[in-house]
Amino acid sequence: MRTSMGRWLSLFATLVLTACSTTPRGPLNWTAWQARRTESIGGTNGWTTLIGLHWLKEGPNSVGGDPTNQVVIASVRAPADLGTFTRAGTSVWFEAHADVRVNGQKITKLELISDASPKPTKLQVGSLSVIAIKRGERMGLRVRDSESKERSRVSGLRWFPYDPAWRFEGRFEPFELSKRLRTPDVTGATQEFVNPGAIVFTALGKEYRLDVALEPDEPDYFIMFHDQTAGISTYGSGRFLYVAKPDPQGRVVIDFNRAYTPPCGFTDFATCPLPPRQNWLALEVKAGELKPHGSHH
Repeated sequence: MRTSMGRWLSLFATLVLTACSTTPRGPLNWTAWQARRTESIGGTNGWTTLIGLHWLKEGPNSVGGDPTNQVVIASVRAPADLGTFTRAGTSVWFEAHADVRVNGQKITKLELISDASPKPTKLQVGSLSVIAIKRGERMGLRVRDSESKERSRVSGLRWFPYDPAWRFEGRFEPFELSKRLRTPDVTGATQEFVNPGAIVFTALGKEYRLDVALEPDEPDYFIMFHDQTAGISTYGSGRFLYVAKPDPQGRVVIDFNRAYTPPCGFTDFATCPLPPRQNWLALEVKAGELKPHGSHH
């Protein structure tokens, strides 16, 4: 009797968990993914904390809140004279003229590690932070303010309801030799990625292909795509998506429910690459993130 009752309770618990994980909002891990997305936009280090993007010229660049600087940080919280950033090619040295800290330690002079590394040097001045960014041959400064007013102006992100019909099993077709995927970005420059192959999948009875890109220290494939919802219900320039690398048989799962708006949909200070033409789908992908209210593009 106890054994039968125990089995029944176990079965009941399994059914409850299954029902909870298949609510109209989709699987629980998709709900967690939504929460992480919201944090990545409106959190204390989210995209809405960006307040400046400044390209450095060769040689010394004076930086601070005072308008006499070569690079002016538009914030009342910026020191009048933050310091000097000296660029030599892709190398950037910083000399502090204010109380600037890295990992809590006050610094006077150091060479900055750019965002080409997964752990760039972050200069902290109160609520402001500055990192060096590398885009091709250009070097710049990305400035954030954790107290930015833009954070409070972000209305909730919106998605299509989770639809398992937009989760496909496809195959990865590697190129004999990895190619270079060159694509323009929103600043008018060109960004370049390693392109090892394409993902092929079938939707609504038709086969489609998407070239993938590799990012430094990112385990999954990065996909930039444009579809026929762009500019109507989704972000006009296209969306981004990550796909886990294939299994030994070359199979992949592409879940468009996790397609998301690029950072440039929320700030003018991002450097988003645009989807390459071969990744323009003649298809309405009615899944994933909807166009943000008041998007920039």
